[in-house]
Amino acid sequence: MSRLLSFIVCVFFLLASGCQQKETVANSHLSGLTMGTTWSVSLLPRLDATAAAALNHQLQARLDQINRLMSTYDPGSELSRFNNLMSTDWFDLSTETAEVIELSLEISQLTGGAFDVSVGPLVELWGFGAKERDQVIPTQEQIRENLARVGYHNIQLRRKPAAVSKKVAELRVDLSAIAKGYAVDALADILEQQGISNYLVEIGGELKISGHRGDGAPWKIAIEKPLEETREVATTFPLTETALATSGNYRNFYLEDGQRYAHTLDPATGRPTRHQLASVTVLDPSCARADALATALMVLGEEKGRQLCEKNQIAAYFFVHEKTAIRVYKSPAFQVFLQGVK
Repeated sequence: MSRLLSFIVCVFFLLASGCQQKETVANSHLSGLTMGTTWSVSLLPRLDATAAAALNHQLQARLDQINRLMSTYDPGSELSRFNNLMSTDWFDLSTETAEVIELSLEISQLTGGAFDVSVGPLVELWGFGAKERDQVIPTQEQIRENLARVGYHNIQLRRKPAAVSKKVAELRVDLSAIAKGYAVDALADILEQQGISNYLVEIGGELKISGHRGDGAPWKIAIEKPLEETREVATTFPLTETALATSGNYRNFYLEDGQRYAHTLDPATGRPTRHQLASVTVLDPSCARADALATALMVLGEEKGRQLCEKNQIAAYFFVHEKTAIRVYKSPAFQVFLQGVK
């Protein structure tokens, strides 16, 4: 369920280098591994060693549970068992997986299919999945064959009792572009239930933020420039009471016969996107929703992506390649949000 592209979200580094002397209260830091990446939590008030260890264990257990439900790398996961079922019969689901699929279908409808969790066959075909990539670019016939197994409209969901079915037996659901955000939300829910209101939860660059740092200021976030070979901070801004997710094309790609093939696939064509949009960062109260929307906007490209943001008040920050320069677009909702952070 990991997304190979990684982003620099320099929360802890900024605190350590530029703000640490100003803090009046030290944070507790928890961390671990999940979904092929790392997770971390910074929170206030500071916990003693015993309480911190207990909470760390509880958060890790919740992540392990989500992975057992939604991983496409674990053949025994709930999602893998559904995918391997060559049948159109109803398949019983946990409420968690049903919730994520339901949100996925909502985002698919909102974005006109730009976000589609059934693109797994295309991901494997183009060599961006778990299998080793063939050194041959897929033919149009292969693309057509796999497109016949793709389409969110072929997924049917029932909530009570929770179950899912597919109209095409070969269809496979891949929640990689939303499950990580859902996991961030799940950890934040645990913290809230324990009365912790000042925290930053991070999984592989996806964030959820509440309250303030130890010095009373909002958490400070940095996003890197979309550069292939180096890491360089492009901008920093304060955030609180929101979630953040980023998607981009500038690291997870390959070259074949001089042609660049990026990992963002267009469900309409079955091919990698070819536009100049390099990365998208989305703010939303739900990290799962921000995660899915960031992917959808990367599929749509700058023009259609801007239209979607402005029509639906999506808070988004674009990096766009323009010849030798990088141009920035901030949606109206993004600018309004930042103005309200104090």
